[in-house]
Amino acid sequence: MYTTDAQRWQAVQARDSAAAGHFVYAVRTTGVYCSPGCKSRMAKRENVAFFNDATAAEAAGYRACKRCAGNLRETRHTALVARACRLIEASETAPNLDQLGTELGVSPFHLHRLFKAETGLTPKAYATAFRARRLRERLDEGDSITDAIFEAGYNSGSRFYESAGQRLGMRPRDYRAGGAGATIHFAIGQCFLGAILVAQSERGICAILLGDDPEALLRDVQDQFPKAELVGGDTGFERFVAEVVGFVEHPGLGLALPLDVQGTAFQERVWQALREVPAGGRVSYSDIAERIGAPKAVRAVALACAANRIAVAIPCHRVVRRDGDISGYRWGVERKRQLLDRETVIT
Repeated sequence: MYTTDAQRWQAVQARDSAAAGHFVYAVRTTGVYCSPGCKSRMAKRENVAFFNDATAAEAAGYRACKRCAGNLRETRHTALVARACRLIEASETAPNLDQLGTELGVSPFHLHRLFKAETGLTPKAYATAFRARRLRERLDEGDSITDAIFEAGYNSGSRFYESAGQRLGMRPRDYRAGGAGATIHFAIGQCFLGAILVAQSERGICAILLGDDPEALLRDVQDQFPKAELVGGDTGFERFVAEVVGFVEHPGLGLALPLDVQGTAFQERVWQALREVPAGGRVSYSDIAERIGAPKAVRAVALACAANRIAVAIPCHRVVRRDGDISGYRWGVERKRQLLDRETVIT
């Protein structure tokens, strides 16, 4: 949107803050460069020059505007972290902090602090999550397991297999086969919120789904692992599900059962923070972002909540807007309201 001088000048005239990070403009008569949304006095067009970023403007001899220095600094930090992400993604093996710092021209400590503030992850955790995602993509595309492991950037098969269950939720061969060879027990019941499906893998509860249509809940699990062996109607497991239903009805009782949590490193940090919110408590997306040490990652926190497949046990229903109003919920806003109302009464 801001590739031509005409588009950039229009953004400057409109003081378009959305253009921040796309370019900076400099004023020849003052020797200062600014962010497009700067509130400083408007310069004449003939005195304005455009640069792709602050580094280019400074190389041309301009200094940062004091009025928008904070925004310019934040934009530079974001651009630096974005470059670090691209370096990690393009490397055959994950670069360490010293290597990244040398490539980007900053100290490892400074890079580590900025990276975690912007993404909620350390560079190492980001690299781990990226490799796991690339591995899943390779397996989905039909690569052999060995090829997928090395294409994803793992130096050795043994190092990968140490964490394969955590990253994929099952053995690689089972994941590649859509869950073939894995056994998932499930049962469908009823609770005050409607239909509830509970599914358990070898590692623990992998899904607690809520809805109006039991068949739709079952299709959801089948779509996730189309070739897994789904075992339903087991009497022993149905007693186990009754315990989960009891927990949903009375969250204050707690659920002393293992969870098979499958997500990225960032999602797992968000979900762990949610599990620490007590029944009856309410937090905002910003609160969770602060708790995990990533205050700027509010949108990423919201996406992690939306990706949660284990209702109530990972209580994303306790996340509300800053003003206390109830916002979206994967299983419907009305169910979220009912859960919060029940917790308020019980606690």
